[in-house]
Amino acid sequence: MFVKIHSSWHEILSEEFEKPYFNLLMKAVENEYQNHVCFPPKEFIFSAFNQFDFNDLKVVIIGQDPYHGEGEANGLCFSVNDNVKIPPSLLNIFKEINLDFDTVFLPTSGNLERWAKQGILLMNASLTVRKDLPNSHKHLKWNVFTDSVIKKISEENSNIVFLLWGNFAIQKEKLIDHSKHKILKSGHPSPMSANQGKWFANKHFSQTNAYLKSVGKSEIQW
Repeated sequence: MFVKIHSSWHEILSEEFEKPYFNLLMKAVENEYQNHVCFPPKEFIFSAFNQFDFNDLKVVIIGQDPYHGEGEANGLCFSVNDNVKIPPSLLNIFKEINLDFDTVFLPTSGNLERWAKQGILLMNASLTVRKDLPNSHKHLKWNVFTDSVIKKISEENSNIVFLLWGNFAIQKEKLIDHSKHKILKSGHPSPMSANQGKWFANKHFSQTNAYLKSVGKSEIQW
């Protein structure tokens, strides 16, 4: 399988692409796509790395795996294609943004490319999934690659905001150098977590912007 990825990211991750496990991973993914309906479409598997230059990275958001319904996933975590109903977790994200900035605005589209273009890496721990089977590609060991991405970002960059939402994402904290980066943690924006008081009022979006401003970076237009 050919890995289409922005040249700046390819330079950072080139050693990873040469490792035996990655070759086996790509063969396994190719086999899955040949024998099953999988998402996102092949050309969007690495979409999170094709939105901006590595040196323009500001924020990392970590999801678990892509949406598994027909036509939903576009290669960015929490994001769906235009004209797809906004999922509950993303709706809660938008609601928290409104609470955080005291605004009243709910986007009509759940496509988060506009975030990604501003230097937000929207990366799932698994970059692929079988139709209607959440977490079905966990066994492919995508996490070896995506954990390496997190470590590379931590090592090669500085002053990045890592937004860790829910226990799954919070487990990735150990891969990040706390002395170089800003880490914000909260419950997951899913209805179950949010309704238990673990999501709303975390103010991650205003905190992110305040930190970016403090280190001389432009703020995110959420």
